[in-house]
Amino acid sequence: MTEILVTGGNGFLGRHVVKALRERRKSVRVLALRSEDTSSLEMQGIDVYRGDIRDPGAIGAAMTGVEGVLHLAGMMGLWRPMEDYRAVNVTGTENVCRAALAEGARVVHVSSWTVYGMGLGEPVREDRPLRPLREPYAMTKAEGEVSVQRMIAEDQLRAVIIRPGTIFGPGSTLNFGRIADRLRAGRWIIVGSGRNALPLVYVSDVVRGLLLALDQPHALGKTFNIGNDLPLSQREFLTALAREIGARPPRLRVPYRVLYTVAYVAERSAEVTGSRREPVVTRHGVNLFGTDNRHAIDKAGRELGYTPQVPLTEGIRLAAAWYEQVASAPRGPTNNSVN
Repeated sequence: MTEILVTGGNGFLGRHVVKALRERRKSVRVLALRSEDTSSLEMQGIDVYRGDIRDPGAIGAAMTGVEGVLHLAGMMGLWRPMEDYRAVNVTGTENVCRAALAEGARVVHVSSWTVYGMGLGEPVREDRPLRPLREPYAMTKAEGEVSVQRMIAEDQLRAVIIRPGTIFGPGSTLNFGRIADRLRAGRWIIVGSGRNALPLVYVSDVVRGLLLALDQPHALGKTFNIGNDLPLSQREFLTALAREIGARPPRLRVPYRVLYTVAYVAERSAEVTGSRREPVVTRHGVNLFGTDNRHAIDKAGRELGYTPQVPLTEGIRLAAAWYEQVASAPRGPTNNSVN
């Protein structure tokens, strides 16, 4: 039986990936931080290896005997300095890839659509130069991806790079859950006109893309966008979500440039004071919700056989049903895993 390692397998995306692999009767193991509660995985009989991707020794133990690696682990959603992000998203990624090279394992590396930059005015294709927003997550995801590309070219690393859209679905506390919380509290606003496209993709479609990348022999060495080519506008998304959770859609609109300036000032203030708390508004958030972002997925369709299966309105309904069940439970971001 094929042995697959999932780094960050206890995060939002990771748990969906593990479930899908198990349904396909793959033998799965997970690399998780020592501090993580992995009891739900262990109850399913999943082998959990404890360690940090910043530690090559921990990765080596988890990598022994595997044929495929789904590298999902990464730092996101935390207000941390650039060096912390780089240690996980760049050095950690390099450690995973070196361990895979030593084992001869195939790697599917999860990058991010944010490596392109934002608000580019057209559906972005995979050959677009990487020009990420100058903030820790996007910059270090781009640097990590460049490292993978270099190892593919120079070391013959057997890898595929996936750039997913903004992932949401049941279990998404970082994206979906926080937005739903603020909508319900009446504390969400529309950035700009609200007509801009959001690059949303339902979690099961991303999982499908990852597994296709893992299986297709001719995908090696290539990069693919995985998303939904029928996007919702910012206003359409917020209206649909509000309807599903019984909240009022936001009515207040703030001009994009005004809110971006506020975010810049808030970030600079946090840096000057040394605050470890993320500002209420950030440039990343303003760009994410206030700019038009669309990504072409025809390459993934031709070469992987990928097509999105879950319409975004249906995905919102499914994610909202999960949210209603867990809205009263305490939540927080998870370090070192894609959430």
